[in-house]
Amino acid sequence: MPLHRSAVPLPQMGEEKGGAVSISSPANAGEGDHEVVEGPPRRAKLVTKATDMLSEIRPAIVSTILFTLILGLAYPLAITGVAQAAFPYQAGGSLVTDTAGHVIGSALIAQPFARDEYLHPRPSAAGAGYDPTSSGGSNYGPLNPDLAKRVAGDADALRKSTGHPEIPDDAITTSGSGLDPDISPAYASLQADRIARARGASADTVRKLIAGHTEEPLLGFIGQPHVNVLMTNRALDAALPKAQPKPG
Repeated sequence: MPLHRSAVPLPQMGEEKGGAVSISSPANAGEGDHEVVEGPPRRAKLVTKATDMLSEIRPAIVSTILFTLILGLAYPLAITGVAQAAFPYQAGGSLVTDTAGHVIGSALIAQPFARDEYLHPRPSAAGAGYDPTSSGGSNYGPLNPDLAKRVAGDADALRKSTGHPEIPDDAITTSGSGLDPDISPAYASLQADRIARARGASADTVRKLIAGHTEEPLLGFIGQPHVNVLMTNRALDAALPKAQPKPG
């Protein structure tokens, strides 16, 4: 049986013009009409997506750069400049110098004083003791036997050397940093007799000097009265530079 061509025309692909594709419609075959399906080219879509993404991330990039310059550069420099101008001593680390201008310490960091003519700071567990690069406490709990043994031993030694049965807490305990530059007036007064004997002065003279360097709480209620060890020792050297005859 011979084959015949279908009388119904198949859809014909039209030409792509400017991103639009024309397709012949079977229903309208022979009438010269075409159905047009709109759709942007693939390249145009990628460009559009890239443009949209850039418009979204541009504010984030600009904000990051802007706030880095403001908060990471301008603000620290401004604060440093104001601090150096308004509070040069504190901003410089509260450094203490001798008469020759040499730095001998900081009023904010404890250092070891072991000689009898000086105030001694509270014990330190920072590194090997008073190590500013290893600030910290012993991390011993209140029931730790090693801590109890050390505290009891230090307390007994102070009772024997001073003759006082009551020992201030800061005389035998370390601070959290191990670098506390201050001691209590009670601990400072406890050392007055030893300092007086070493300097050949009266204990009352030493106690008066200590009292003159006792700092009261900030605004009268913030903190506790305290004595800065380094600054008081400098005052002792200035007021009692050499051994003096003991008063009769």
